[in-house]
Amino acid sequence: MPINIEMPKLSDTMTEGTVVRWLKKEGEEVEIGDIIAEIETDKATMEMEAFDEGILSKISIPEGGKAPVGSAIAILLEDGEAEDPPTPSAESAPAASVNTPPAAAQALESAAAAGK
Repeated sequence: MPINIEMPKLSDTMTEGTVVRWLKKEGEEVEIGDIIAEIETDKATMEMEAFDEGILSKISIPEGGKAPVGSAIAILLEDGEAEDPPTPSAESAPAASVNTPPAAAQALESAAAAGK
């Protein structure tokens, strides 16, 4: 199951933070305790530590971007896990229905053809 990495509340007065720099890139492995980003608060720039392990799948807030406290700034996946369930391909999707005349219309057409 994907894990949201959320903007932490690093001070009592902090309502939003700015991602100054990502220290991990998308696709990189993250271990518990790794410093993954630098976050600027209303008072200082602080390091953000990972509390889960996995693969950094997606960075939602780029460097320089702001986010409210508690909002997702990145997504972490376990090894072998997909972020979204696969969508059905065109081959596995049901074929579009073709407009066919109702059975009664077919019967009338058959009767008309037989009467000729």
